[in-house]
Amino acid sequence: MAPLLKWARGLFRRGPLIPLQFPTTGFNVVPASEVLEEEHYDEFKTGNYCPVNIGDVYASNTYQILGKLGFGSTSTVWLARNLRDREYLALKVFARNHGDACKNELRTYETIENANRYHPGHQHIRTAVGMFAIERQGGNHQCLVQPPMWDSWKDLLYRNSSGRFSTALLKGGLRHLFLALGYLHTECKLVHTDIKADNILHAIADKGILKSFVKDEMTMPSPRKYVNGAPVYMSRRFGLPEEFGRIVLGDFGEVVKGDIKRNHDAQPDVYRSPEVMLKAAWSYPIDIWNVGAMIWDVFEGGHLFHGLDPSPEKGYYTTRAHLAEVIGLLGPPPLDLLQRGIRSKEFFSEDGQWIADCPIPQGNSLEKAELVLAGKNKEMFLNFVRGMLTWRPEDRKTAKELLKDPWLRTWEISD
Repeated sequence: MAPLLKWARGLFRRGPLIPLQFPTTGFNVVPASEVLEEEHYDEFKTGNYCPVNIGDVYASNTYQILGKLGFGSTSTVWLARNLRDREYLALKVFARNHGDACKNELRTYETIENANRYHPGHQHIRTAVGMFAIERQGGNHQCLVQPPMWDSWKDLLYRNSSGRFSTALLKGGLRHLFLALGYLHTECKLVHTDIKADNILHAIADKGILKSFVKDEMTMPSPRKYVNGAPVYMSRRFGLPEEFGRIVLGDFGEVVKGDIKRNHDAQPDVYRSPEVMLKAAWSYPIDIWNVGAMIWDVFEGGHLFHGLDPSPEKGYYTTRAHLAEVIGLLGPPPLDLLQRGIRSKEFFSEDGQWIADCPIPQGNSLEKAELVLAGKNKEMFLNFVRGMLTWRPEDRKTAKELLKDPWLRTWEISD
């Protein structure tokens, strides 16, 4: 029998994996006084998080938990392995009163998956395999099953000693991100509304990091603590891969249909677009503004806008402070945009004059805010950014148009 045929037949004869036995000792116990990861959230304090243990097996002996990847305000995320087909997966386990969010997110993934798969942006959108329920007294927990991903852009910033991306890394990543947005906007008719460094991920091209992750958990068990009998683990990071995968846009928990204009609050505070702040009708262009503002975080080493109110009795984010910063950078908004906004009269007179009790920062400009580039490179970069950061949403370039931008398409720019 030919060696390849013999190997193939042996592959099909392989039965399900036997669950791994993880160490029950040898880990550091986090002091009770130290608040750890999801323990910060009220949902944990009310007992709504699922008490997942490394080594647990769920869904009729299908998925075994191999380690904790992360946490959020409504869920925890775990590396798991399908014991039947031996594939590694990520399980997003929702707090038990967020089951509808899990179901809605899965429906969004199904919409995305069933759109035009031949579009080049399809491979840059995160997918979901399915969902199942973890049964628990007091209420079940819905669990979303997805392919695992390597670091997010936020994680990558932490790994980089300079605290910022190189020009090549930014350009390569943005090309993939705009392909993803082009697919999301034109083929799926969806607006993401929550684009930030946490939600831009790298696909795993080097499967060795998965095996290393499990080996490390076996030999150096994750630190943990127990709160009222419920385990709280410290998340474990993947190692550096030998090969980096493509950029993938993820987390569609806040997605909305783009063919319906709406004016509710959306987006992370510092990335909010003018139409969202003014409560004017918005759609796809808010994602484009979001990317333009977010670039500063990964490339310039800090937010472009902060929105921190200078008033002594406030000192926190306010819409008026954010709008004042935008005016300081881009100049006053056009009157026709203000006329569309429900909140415009709180900040502007009928003829478009700023009336809010918050000073407009003086002497600012995009040129001054950009601190990394010089000469022709800087000029082309700022033109690229101005295609995203415009007051009027209809004046912003689309994802497809931005992919054709000269700065993004040119790897080496000399004066």
